[in-house]
Amino acid sequence: MPPRPTIVILGAAVWPGGVPSPTLKRRAEHGARCFLNGRGDAIIASGGVGENPPSQAEIMRDICTAMGVPDSAIRLEDRSTTTLENIMFSIPLLPPGHRDVLIVTDAYHTPRARLVAKRLGLNAVTSSPPLRGTKPLNFLKSFLREIPAYLLYLVKTRQR
Repeated sequence: MPPRPTIVILGAAVWPGGVPSPTLKRRAEHGARCFLNGRGDAIIASGGVGENPPSQAEIMRDICTAMGVPDSAIRLEDRSTTTLENIMFSIPLLPPGHRDVLIVTDAYHTPRARLVAKRLGLNAVTSSPPLRGTKPLNFLKSFLREIPAYLLYLVKTRQR
């Protein structure tokens, strides 16, 4: 039986005092549920330090372990600051020869995440947490931001 994919949770903001933003919390909890439901063999928590420490990866690890994911099943990628870096810096943390990933991010972000993963040679599927509780204006801003970001990544990753 082939190994299950590695779950790669993409980061989001950490607020002052090391508080996870609702987006970061939502993604980490969804990634933990994916693991606990047998959808992956391990988790890579991917995200560096943004405006506020600690790293997004550390916060995600804490959320995942609080939900019952064994610490030994979690690898930290704590240097990235962009979607491209999230995925690129996660590749060395995959088991040798393993190219199957389940990327956890918000639905509006999945096209760009899949594009990057494909261009970097990964077999990627995505899973997104429900957006319950997300303010409609925040969702709209995030969705609209993805249009130029996707186009930029389309060009940016072609050069790799």
